[in-house]
Amino acid sequence: MASPPSYWGNVTSCQEELSQEELSQEELGLGALRAEYTARRLSPRDVVELVLARVDRRGDDAVWISRHGAELLRRRADELQLAAGRRGGDLSAWPLYGVPCAIKDNIDVAGLPTTAGCPGYAYQPAQSAACVRRLVEAGAIVIGKTNMDQFATGLTGTRSPYGVCRNVHGGDMIPGGSSSGSAVAVAAGLVSFALGTDTAGSGRVPAALNGIVGCKPTRGLVSTNGIVPACRSLDCVSIFTAGVADAGTVLRVLAQPEPTDPWSRAAAPPRHLPARPVIALPAADELDFDRDGGVQRAFDTMRERICASSEVVITSIEPLLEAGELLYRGPWVAERLAELEAFFAQHPDEVLPVTRRVIESGRRFDAVETFRAQHRLQELRHWTEEQLWQRADLLVLPTVPTTFTVDEIAQQPIERNSVLGRYTQFVNLLDLAAVAVPTGYTADGRPASVSVIGPAFSDALLRTVGAELAHR
Repeated sequence: MASPPSYWGNVTSCQEELSQEELSQEELGLGALRAEYTARRLSPRDVVELVLARVDRRGDDAVWISRHGAELLRRRADELQLAAGRRGGDLSAWPLYGVPCAIKDNIDVAGLPTTAGCPGYAYQPAQSAACVRRLVEAGAIVIGKTNMDQFATGLTGTRSPYGVCRNVHGGDMIPGGSSSGSAVAVAAGLVSFALGTDTAGSGRVPAALNGIVGCKPTRGLVSTNGIVPACRSLDCVSIFTAGVADAGTVLRVLAQPEPTDPWSRAAAPPRHLPARPVIALPAADELDFDRDGGVQRAFDTMRERICASSEVVITSIEPLLEAGELLYRGPWVAERLAELEAFFAQHPDEVLPVTRRVIESGRRFDAVETFRAQHRLQELRHWTEEQLWQRADLLVLPTVPTTFTVDEIAQQPIERNSVLGRYTQFVNLLDLAAVAVPTGYTADGRPASVSVIGPAFSDALLRTVGAELAHR
């Protein structure tokens, strides 16, 4: 067998000097990086050096809670290149070869502490979470762990003792949460993709507020083994990317049944769908934008675009909103307490007051109320299946009804958090999948976003339609 070309056989940098601006956010996308690696114009070491330079340039931006050291990252990059050399430069075994990524700090990464946004909770995991192991096996380079709303309880990105990430659009706008650091890391071009979690909207709200893609897969499609639970029965791993296609590439790596995970499930055969899916849009009088005319006009523009190009049905969303109310105003908030009650009792001063207030509100629910809520949720699931999915294939909603500044959230931390989750928090309760995509900007320069929502296992169709709606 012939020896591989010298590029693959020797650890080398393809560019003597790599400017921080030579690769844009889009060029850090998976397809662009793959092309550069295949053409041998870049090496994994080049990309690691670029990431390190960009992270250093941003300084203390509150994106990271912990990171792997520079030498470890360089070693990982060199090992990947040498492994590719042993295969003659064939990258087919590594769909994420040399791709830098970030991981939310409630997901275990070997060699780094897991804090869940609470220093007193920190522990050293014996191994990485199942989803992280799959990324590494696929060739990804994990840069570090990202900031988050404490115990993944919040949609604002302001509930962290590690500081508040700066939204890439400025104006003191919140970054959104709870996966704030993961969203900003992608939006700022620090990594190609990032993992978050999404129970009430934590993988979609920060994507919307930073102008990127937030993919919330079907519940159970990606294993949650090795993840600090929020609501164990509802939790999902989410994916942040600059483009929709990249989210699909990452999801294909992650979406594998995990035999040791009782919540894991295999992908079901996709529903038979027409060539042109029917899209449901909400009745206009049922939408509430919290008096934000800019976000409302942006969604109205998208509504007109969809009506002009697709078969559309108008639907009530009141049953969906009712289901969403059960998450924090119903007994599902007690599921958060079930995971954290012992820690709260033993470390009363380690928890932020707003986090404690939200989670301990679960104490007010008893078993009778819990069963009543479960029965009502089943009725709402039945309505969704019979009254929505029998008429339409997908539903399009605004991802968030408005945006807030850090000061505005401080004034009303719980009430305004609930506003942010208005069109996201029902999705997991009703066993749906969703992808949030950027659709441009409001007149005053804030990012606009819509969510494409569908039944469980409609993930591929969601990405197809989401890509058509996304701002280019």
